[in-house]
Amino acid sequence: MLDADPPDNLPRGTICIEDLEIGMSRHLHKQVTDRDIALFAEVSTDRNPVHLDDSYARDTIFAGRIAHGMLTAALVSAVIGEQLPGHGTVYLGQTLKFLAPVRPGDTVRAEVTVTAIDHARRRVTLDTRCAVAGTVVLRGEALVLAPSRKFD
Repeated sequence: MLDADPPDNLPRGTICIEDLEIGMSRHLHKQVTDRDIALFAEVSTDRNPVHLDDSYARDTIFAGRIAHGMLTAALVSAVIGEQLPGHGTVYLGQTLKFLAPVRPGDTVRAEVTVTAIDHARRRVTLDTRCAVAGTVVLRGEALVLAPSRKFD
């Protein structure tokens, strides 16, 4: 459940698989700026005018510019790589469903929650979601290889 808490990001680091528990959750908040969108367009080479051109975007189904969906998804990656499980985590897979647009100026809350742990294979399944003002804009599931103290 996405709750309305202050826009502070949780501590970064590593939670080894030995310390993970079902239901454990971490999140971050990020305001998506025009600069973020422009930089993402440059890095990804996705210059679709729905992201960059106000006059073009006004005539689309979105009636205005939107952030790249994968920019929003990258915030999930940040939570996974920086917080849960954190540093040393290896992404194995991710499903994504985009439910609503993210617009310049929106603050996105990206959250991941542990739903399954396979200790023998060091695999962790995470529920992933992003929301803007309580509206879920992205939902999915990630499978990751978690760091372990046994392999330090």
